[in-house]
Amino acid sequence: MRKDAALVSSLFLAAALIIPATRSWTQPQETAARKAPYDAVQDAQTPREVARPRPEQQKDQHDNSDLFTATKAEPASTAFKNQPDEGKILGFDFYRDPLDAKKPMTTFQEVYQKDVAEKPRVMATQRRLLEMRYNLKPNLSPDVKMSRGKPIAVGPTALLAQGTTWEKLAAMSPEQIRSGNLFPYPPLPHPKQVNGGQVFPQIQIDMFPRLQRFDVDFDLPDAFLPEFPPAIFLQNRPELGDVSRGEVVSINNFYRLFKDLLTPVQLDGLRMLVTPFPQEEFNPTDDRKSSQASLGVACLDCHVNGHTTAQFHLSPDIRPQERRFRLDTVSLRGLFNQQIHSSKRSLRSVEDFTEFEQRTAYFNGDEIHAAKKGMNILSRVQVSHMAQMQNMFDVPPAPKLDPAGYLAPMKATPAEISGQKIFFGKGRCGSCHPAPFYLDHQMHDLQMEHFTREPGDGPIKTFTLRGIKESPPYMHDGRCLTLEDTVKFFNLVLGLKLSAEEETNLVAFLRVL
Repeated sequence: MRKDAALVSSLFLAAALIIPATRSWTQPQETAARKAPYDAVQDAQTPREVARPRPEQQKDQHDNSDLFTATKAEPASTAFKNQPDEGKILGFDFYRDPLDAKKPMTTFQEVYQKDVAEKPRVMATQRRLLEMRYNLKPNLSPDVKMSRGKPIAVGPTALLAQGTTWEKLAAMSPEQIRSGNLFPYPPLPHPKQVNGGQVFPQIQIDMFPRLQRFDVDFDLPDAFLPEFPPAIFLQNRPELGDVSRGEVVSINNFYRLFKDLLTPVQLDGLRMLVTPFPQEEFNPTDDRKSSQASLGVACLDCHVNGHTTAQFHLSPDIRPQERRFRLDTVSLRGLFNQQIHSSKRSLRSVEDFTEFEQRTAYFNGDEIHAAKKGMNILSRVQVSHMAQMQNMFDVPPAPKLDPAGYLAPMKATPAEISGQKIFFGKGRCGSCHPAPFYLDHQMHDLQMEHFTREPGDGPIKTFTLRGIKESPPYMHDGRCLTLEDTVKFFNLVLGLKLSAEEETNLVAFLRVL
């Protein structure tokens, strides 16, 4: 009897341990705060609190006074009293005042307190907007997964206006859709346009707390994002498959992971790619949006493992601020096969792209503010090393495609074969995304101003569709959360008149690219 009771107790205990461990990762979980792994960058920029037993270490009344502020400075001459503005600069001083300060002599603490106070309202507003546009409860595929096992989300997620159906929308003209404000995929805005800048998903911040902003949070649910960490494929070692070994490549581990896989030049390029430099929102000045002064961010903070976790910022190529659009971080996979770079600038080499972004504090198109934060001028030797490494990142294997980039009939399902015919035929996808790499090295204008009440974005670079199932959300601003949403988007924009079955088959083909 006692043995039976002990057995039952053991089974209950085992069940209690197993059930929480198998809860879906899409559900909120109440767990103890996890300690982030060691981060050399965080360690380097964190001051140490030490005991202050010595008399010279004690702060006195003079140390704590406000004599050091600009407004307390004594004029060099009493004659200034008779000069314009008493010899004072009463306007903004670019190098002293924080970016977008509303008055001269604004302090970092004032900006910080204002942004922190506004943050709950800012994020609640963005959440309401997303819930009006999308069904944010993920429907996960039971059998289609990314390279490391994360299931993809299945759509469509867009919520249609009352009384509207996909069939009714497809029968309307662009003018009718626009006049009724019925287009289900309008531009997706940055949660705080006035500040803009790079925003990282929480799963990444949990590992690297230095990427936390005090003014805004990431807005899309984790289920609609790429894997974290993403797989890494090297075009110089295809036989190895994923070489990430389940780790996020950083300054802490890059040498251990890659010293036997890369050339010395490539390894040095990788070192540069994981080294942080001042960025628009992460830097040592009062312009930052991190609570503590920061060394900056590294290229692979955004292009995690040479891929992306859907971090977003604003397009650097447009002014004024309210005209700039949200821009997702794109994958570096397959960069070796791309002839133009950047969504708008059409830079003709990755070396030029890398050098330009370093010089402008990453993705703001602004050398003026970069100079304040710490402009990083790289030599062409360093830039070429970085380019050599970026050109090693490969797309995931596509075992159903032949060397020419088309489906091998013996490996494909009827739905995938049908989807391929639609892709290169009725769907017109292949005109901008030709095989084998599924991009045309061009820029195209979808003329979205015909469908929405916002101005169009003009020509934007075509990106490769190889490995596309691992790069949600879609479009340059992430407005399409799933592949199904993306097919719906183009069915309307291009007037394709695809049937529901044709849309399903097209998605099936996209999943195997």
